[in-house]
Amino acid sequence: MSVRLYMDEHVPRAITAALRRREVDVLTVQDDGRRHTPDPEILDRATQLGRVVFTLDHDSLSEATRRQRGGENFGGVIFAPHGITIGACVRDLELLAKATDLEEWADRVEYLPL
Repeated sequence: MSVRLYMDEHVPRAITAALRRREVDVLTVQDDGRRHTPDPEILDRATQLGRVVFTLDHDSLSEATRRQRGGENFGGVIFAPHGITIGACVRDLELLAKATDLEEWADRVEYLPL
């Protein structure tokens, strides 16, 4: 049981580094060679890779919400507002990654902090 995360380019490196130290499987948009890729393509890419997107970007959240309303499938999005602490993100993302399965994330949006 674990979920692999796909970090969009707005996520601070400190969050990604802390999650990797906690053995959470994380792939960044930058590591995947997708910097400056439009949000719809990021959601498609994460879904294709079997990963859940983590974002602080309202445009990504809007795209996920549009897909939910339109019945379009995607692999899941976790959204955190700007101003949330790095510690809160790391704590909640580690919990979600280790305590859930990918199947639970289909077409789902979760908001941090939990």
